Amino acid sequence: MKKEENPFTEFLKRYYYDPVAFVQHVLKVEPDQWQTEFLNAIASKERRISIRSGHGTGKSTAASWAMLWYLIHRYPVKIVVTAPTSAQLFDALFAELKRWIGECPAVIQELFEIKSDRVSLKAAPSDAFISCRTSRAETPEALQGVHADNVMLICDEASGIPEAVFEAAAGSMSGENATTILLGNPTRSSGMFYDTHHRMANEWWTRKVSCVDSPRVSPEYVDEMKKRYGEESNAYYVRVLGEFPRKDDDTAIPLELVESAQTRDVVVDDDVPIIWGLDVARFGSNDSVLVKRQGRMVTGIQTWKQLDLMQLSGAVVAEFEACQPRQQPAQINVDSIGVGGGVTDRLQELHLPAVGINTAEAPSSRSTYLNLRAELWFKLKAWLEARDCKLPKDDDLLAELVAIKYKFTSSGKLQIESKDEMRKRNMASPDRADALCLTFASDAATMIYGREKNQSWTQPIRRNLQMV
Repeated sequence: MKKEENPFTEFLKRYYYDPVAFVQHVLKVEPDQWQTEFLNAIASKERRISIRSGHGTGKSTAASWAMLWYLIHRYPVKIVVTAPTSAQLFDALFAELKRWIGECPAVIQELFEIKSDRVSLKAAPSDAFISCRTSRAETPEALQGVHADNVMLICDEASGIPEAVFEAAAGSMSGENATTILLGNPTRSSGMFYDTHHRMANEWWTRKVSCVDSPRVSPEYVDEMKKRYGEESNAYYVRVLGEFPRKDDDTAIPLELVESAQTRDVVVDDDVPIIWGLDVARFGSNDSVLVKRQGRMVTGIQTWKQLDLMQLSGAVVAEFEACQPRQQPAQINVDSIGVGGGVTDRLQELHLPAVGINTAEAPSSRSTYLNLRAELWFKLKAWLEARDCKLPKDDDLLAELVAIKYKFTSSGKLQIESKDEMRKRNMASPDRADALCLTFASDAATMIYGREKNQSWTQPIRRNLQMV
């Protein structure tokens, strides 16, 4: 009498070499074409895989499918998942993985033990697991020492992973059955992720996934991104087309700096002064914007539409009075060009610490910048480049920051394009971004505090600035 085979053994045999069928039959979903090619590449033992894509094309989904199939069908197996920040790791990829575990049949779900940073097989938790580890330049050793017969390293948002982390992981990924998978938006035209699609492309299995071609992305989304960023912008290249930013781009602030600041966690000491920047609307369609910054963190953005000068002044006063004394700003920097001068006068009349800032005046570094506006924008850029600051997740702020272009005057000074020039490119007025820049237009805003003291952006921008 023929001995009946264990159902689980039959299950393993059925899908051992076919992750696509596993996704179709077990998870009950049909992969996109590129996802099918990606899963088959893993099954055929491609050891180095790199995928760049626009937003929303299903890369986290495909990675989750790959991890589930690999964890179940390879033993012993160790899968390490990493990303530059804890938010990117746990709120995106790991959350997606847990979602797909929930889509498995109950008999499959029972195989897993799920913890906050780990998924393992209950039958062998030490020999078959998925582990989450944040990629930090200061702790590259976190990815060392991962050894097993089958090893998989998945690097999400790979453009932002420090080079030291890749170097540290190289030893663990040298085995015959070690697979490295890089995924992400191509935000930086340098580094390991960039090299896998260029200088090292012959050593890697690569794919580009564009939102334009993805069935998961609506044409309306593509049109909105085109309108928001401009079709020729690096933001559109990266977020929609899945292309690396052009190195010759004349955008003042790279997309990667803004996105990393929006996902970063920082802590600011209570004694760091709070500075507000107020950009006053000059046109009916524009917003008046108040940005609040405390040292390395933007703590809030408030907008108002179609307020006259007295109404706007009253709104700012209400914001000020609603704050606890320790949360009130040391200074409110108001763009005093045009109608903003009236707001400054009214706030001073009401005894608020308002200072009028004329961004057309001379900068502190006259040999470098055409005017104060250019200096403020590049001080903001330097603040972002320090990579220890925090911006809110505000899509409008991001769009404005990455839209601004710069050029050199005939005398070699840096100049930021005007709002009129932006309108000619059908770009919105950068009200939020200009308000943020204003927070840097004071000695108080740039004083040296604690860990910030070694950063170049901490030096005062303006000299002998006095409240009038």
